[in-house]
Amino acid sequence: MVIWLIGLSGSGKTTIGKEVYDLYKQKNANTVFLDGDILREVWGDNLGHDISGRKMNAHRISNLCLMLDQQNINVVSCVLSIFPEWQDWNRKNFSQYYEIYIYSSIERLKKYDDKGIYGKAKKGDINNVVGLDIPFPEPKRSNLVIDNSERIIHPKKIAENILYKLSIK
Repeated sequence: MVIWLIGLSGSGKTTIGKEVYDLYKQKNANTVFLDGDILREVWGDNLGHDISGRKMNAHRISNLCLMLDQQNINVVSCVLSIFPEWQDWNRKNFSQYYEIYIYSSIERLKKYDDKGIYGKAKKGDINNVVGLDIPFPEPKRSNLVIDNSERIIHPKKIAENILYKLSIK
């Protein structure tokens, strides 16, 4: 099974995903946590953040999830996931696929800018930022949408709600 958390940078997908992983792993020891940014570091090949680099990263992450899923290892994966065709591929190829969209408005993300990405983009220090100069196609077929714009609910409570809504015990 793969739980796939999607959202813009700074939306909370990794923070919430870690909580989902911690709770799920308590009952299912054969569970791993994957994060798109961490996997980029692990592979260490500087794919870049342009469309072609992002496509290659999406390909790698989905195929890694498939390999783990085929070995009955559950995956909690947190990724930007800007390619609907890869989300469709996931649906067709994983034994079970639960897509969670962590929504946060771009205005909120720019305002708080936890990672400094949006500020750097505004100054022109970086480009290829999803939500600014690369479109973010909001997922249309997610199993669950979590509005995390206000961040008034603790991530652990959101994770509990995700597992409850997906009927994952």
